[in-house]
Amino acid sequence: MKTLILSLSTAFVFVCSVCAADAPAGSQAEATKLVAAIVTDDYKGFVANGNVAFQGLKKDQFEAVVSQLGPKLKAGYDLTYLGDRNQRGYQVTLWRIRFKSGGDDLLATLIMKDGKVGGFWIK
Repeated sequence: MKTLILSLSTAFVFVCSVCAADAPAGSQAEATKLVAAIVTDDYKGFVANGNVAFQGLKKDQFEAVVSQLGPKLKAGYDLTYLGDRNQRGYQVTLWRIRFKSGGDDLLATLIMKDGKVGGFWIK
């Protein structure tokens, strides 16, 4: 019985420490800036801190995202860090976008390397 209680206590501490994890340095500010750029329809701000490939995003592609997500984001949202991983030298962070007006949450993936954005996807 003592072993079970100890195991449950250890698992609880582990889960709480995972929940309390902070986003890697710079990624919180970058994710916030990218979503805000969608809200304000700021193409230049969206691609400003991107690597060469990210800056190649066409304005009409950006506008398509703005037209789909902008109105819901303008009504209010919460951006929550979910976790991160390293992949091929890139820092990949996952974010939940929860709309204050309700509806389905979205999952955003931010990919960074050397302080530059390499990708940002919202599903």
